[in-house]
Amino acid sequence: MRHNNKINHLGRKSAHRNSMLANMASSLILEKRIITTTAKAKALRLYVEPMITRSKDDSTNSRRIVFAQLQNKYAVTELFREVSQKVANRPGGYTRIIKLGLRAGDNADMCMMELVDYNDIYTNGKKAAKATKTTRRGGKKKAAEAPKAEEAPVAEAPKAE
Repeated sequence: MRHNNKINHLGRKSAHRNSMLANMASSLILEKRIITTTAKAKALRLYVEPMITRSKDDSTNSRRIVFAQLQNKYAVTELFREVSQKVANRPGGYTRIIKLGLRAGDNADMCMMELVDYNDIYTNGKKAAKATKTTRRGGKKKAAEAPKAEEAPVAEAPKAE
């Protein structure tokens, strides 16, 4: 039984798996979009999203930790300069997996993995609106939605006598 074993080993030894994920993460950071199998994309998401979160803090220690995983100085530079600026407001969920169907040769389930903030198709070129926090009881705050009575006085109609 595989209780509490959450990592997908992808049919590889640990050294091969780590180098493959590092290469895929570097390609994703440099190209912003890659096509791979769904199992590899889900494993890559667990590998690359903590690195993107770490890139928000541009310090020497953060760069060293990310470089130890990626082993590609161009990808580290791109991550800390370009990608971290785009994802600065996002609280997580930096990647998107879009399923493409089955591969013709071996019938493997294929997908496209991309960085969310670099796709203009879903956002229509608009800047994403900042999410507002809602509560379970009332939704959004009532005071912000309701217009104040003092701001817009209503003219009274003349009385007919």
